[in-house]
Amino acid sequence: MNDTAPNPRRLTLLASLDGARPSAPHWFDQALAQAPERGFTEAAGAWIETLTWGERGRPGLLFLHGNGAHADWWSFIAPFFSSEYRCAALSWSGMGGSDRRERYSFDIFVEEAMTIAEATGLFEDKAKPVFIGHSFGGFPIIEAAARHGERLGGGIIIDTPIFSPERRKERKEKGAAWEMRPHKIYPTLEDALQRFRLVPAQPCENLFIADFIARTSLTQVETPEQSGWIWRFDPYLWRDYEWEDPAPALSAPKCPLAVLLGARSTLMQAGDIARMRSILPPGTPVIDIPEAYHHVPIDQPLALVAAIRAVLAGWDSTSGSGENTPMNSGLA
Repeated sequence: MNDTAPNPRRLTLLASLDGARPSAPHWFDQALAQAPERGFTEAAGAWIETLTWGERGRPGLLFLHGNGAHADWWSFIAPFFSSEYRCAALSWSGMGGSDRRERYSFDIFVEEAMTIAEATGLFEDKAKPVFIGHSFGGFPIIEAAARHGERLGGGIIIDTPIFSPERRKERKEKGAAWEMRPHKIYPTLEDALQRFRLVPAQPCENLFIADFIARTSLTQVETPEQSGWIWRFDPYLWRDYEWEDPAPALSAPKCPLAVLLGARSTLMQAGDIARMRSILPPGTPVIDIPEAYHHVPIDQPLALVAAIRAVLAGWDSTSGSGENTPMNSGLA
């Protein structure tokens, strides 16, 4: 073992760039050029940051980000759908530009998703909206599918860590829980960018995406003691949060579900995936995204777009039956 090897939990991605923006491919610049309409919507007593693309009255897609992230994680994904769909993304309370709360709960996150979908016009078309969530963003989708699935066209969850209670306890005991401590204030934007890292740590070839996400993850602050840049999430968000086993909701959705997994993701082990498959309703698509680690939108954004399109097309082809039950699209 190499004792001088860097701690992977401290692995930074952008240090070698010294604050410079890496070059990006044309498709990425084109996607960002389709700038969303930005605003705020009140949900459960907090102002929630919202981004929207596409015209009202089209079928709706709601994009939900993961832990410590924000709505702009979808700014280079949602534009691929905006010519056919009314698309919206939110920043969960305590993350991005949304308000922080004194306490957070699973019920509140589900309420935020349903409220934003309603407020941004995703229910205005005759077709029921589809919710799409990465990592933590998949948990409210699973619960919404069980509680409100009759109002939804489906839910697509992307590498959501569906652990058993025992596995979650094991990870917590090993220190895998989110670190809770005050944010460090970095004196310059360049200093902050050099500290950006992904959790869980992983390789990243698309530095142009990592750089974009890092820049949109920071905000400038001014205090009596110092000024600088900090990360845009509540470091104490999970202090009093009670995690729930998603298995009961996962086994009884009232709308179709689909699961997309990073083929190289190390978050869920083989036993976790087998347990998840045993809980899901028969015929639920479970699709590997090749060459993707946990952060699928960063690793393989175009393959992710293609996979989402395939799932949506499969559900569209079976919607004529009028039933809102899981269908086998042949992609599992």
